Amino acid sequence: MSVVTSHVQENVRIVTMNRPDALNAFSTEMMDDLCDAFIEAAADSETKVLVLTGAGRAFSSGADLKSMAAKGVVPKHGLAGLLDSIIEFPKPFLIAANGLGVGIGCTILGLADMAFAADSARFKCPFSALGLTAEAASTVTFPGLIGHQRASWILLASEWVSAEEAKDAGLILAQFPAERLMDEVMERAQTLAQLPMASLIQTKALMMRSVKAERKAAVLAENEGLDQLSGGAANREAVKAFIEKRSPDFSGL
Repeated sequence: MSVVTSHVQENVRIVTMNRPDALNAFSTEMMDDLCDAFIEAAADSETKVLVLTGAGRAFSSGADLKSMAAKGVVPKHGLAGLLDSIIEFPKPFLIAANGLGVGIGCTILGLADMAFAADSARFKCPFSALGLTAEAASTVTFPGLIGHQRASWILLASEWVSAEEAKDAGLILAQFPAERLMDEVMERAQTLAQLPMASLIQTKALMMRSVKAERKAAVLAENEGLDQLSGGAANREAVKAFIEKRSPDFSGL
């Protein structure tokens, strides 16, 4: 079974993270397949808009710690490649967060052109609790979207944020009942897809002109920070406690 599915519907490419039993945790394989999906969609003349969602009850529970720790697994693109493909994606990128989003399942919201969520969705950045630091350029996208103080709370406190709180803060554009989420997001995606692609691409390029380099620099700095903290005393203790607890709510970052 493919861990990422992709199909085009009326010029809208729907990309689905398809590890429902693992709450769509980001395994090495899924990161590579997602990266390929963004690269393919960027080059595909039939795709004018990309919508990212998750299968099952979760959007994404974050990084799959066991997959990341597996020895001998060499990623094709890895996290850095995935984030670069998203930052470089030239067409409108929408998120339909159908359930909980933890770690990168939350921080990826900041890289979307528009993010939407189910009323029942909730989000969490557990980096501090895991002895780590934030990723996916969230140290610049979150302050830009929701202001320094709200971003500081979400990225530092390791507390849950409801869909309503995320909307009020500006982290998502709108929330809908779960059963209507994809219909509502697809309606907006198809509104965009009916417009000239050249105009969509040009306008997004102009909007990204002043922030693209900043986001790429943030990814590099955050990855360096993760490398420095990963395996440290606080991280080892937190991961051990997490594994022993076997929390059903999220898998990792």
